[in-house]
Amino acid sequence: MEAKEYIESGILELYVYGLLTEEENLEVAEMAKNNPEVDQEILSIERAIVALSSSFSPFHSVANFEKIKARLELKHGKVVDMKPASNWSQYVGWAAAVVLLLGLGYQTLELTKTKDAIATVGNEKTKIEREFAYLDQQNKQTEKSLTIVRDIKNTGVTLGGQAVSPTSFAKVYWNKDTKTTYIDAAGLPKPPKGMVYQVWALKLSPVLTPTSIGLLSDFEGNNQKIFAVDQTVSAEAFGITLEPAGGSLTPTMEQLYTLGKV
Repeated sequence: MEAKEYIESGILELYVYGLLTEEENLEVAEMAKNNPEVDQEILSIERAIVALSSSFSPFHSVANFEKIKARLELKHGKVVDMKPASNWSQYVGWAAAVVLLLGLGYQTLELTKTKDAIATVGNEKTKIEREFAYLDQQNKQTEKSLTIVRDIKNTGVTLGGQAVSPTSFAKVYWNKDTKTTYIDAAGLPKPPKGMVYQVWALKLSPVLTPTSIGLLSDFEGNNQKIFAVDQTVSAEAFGITLEPAGGSLTPTMEQLYTLGKV
């Protein structure tokens, strides 16, 4: 085959595209080596492709190919059409998309799990903090109660149950120097709704004289059942009665729950 026929056959374009078999590539290379005209044509085709490809966006590969094809057809009359590539690449693309979606779904699931775990840890932390605060408060109340009981300066006065409630009992811790007075009411039953325990400092002679030194308010909410009442200036005995909410001016003797002498 003469050089002109070889050039016009379109095989050189396919060679430049890299679409020939290994045997055909060797044939073209051998022809170009022995024929300067063929070699020059190959260089011309390569320059044309480079010039066209550089003038368009790399993302428009189909448009570039059509322009190159038209350019070559003008010069050589015809370019050999190639069969479209197999659909396997589409399947690979779909498979990759599915894998990507699965990966994103997995990451979303893991992120959700992580957020839930963080929220759970946060809730647990808050719960622990509340429990710690409660226990700390209870501990402080216990320490305060122990301090009152162990204070050797406090005079302890035991109050025994009376006719209305024989099983009831209480204890008064009275510091005669500071006049500070505490009541341990753990032995008293829960007061009925609308009623409250009232503590009295009693002078027994020459006549019984009661002086109110406070109410045991919020009885149910006080876990330690240790109540601070008003200062006691003097007392020969202490008594606790059950009175209507707000207390009474004088003790209701029929509701005397506990009584004890100093």
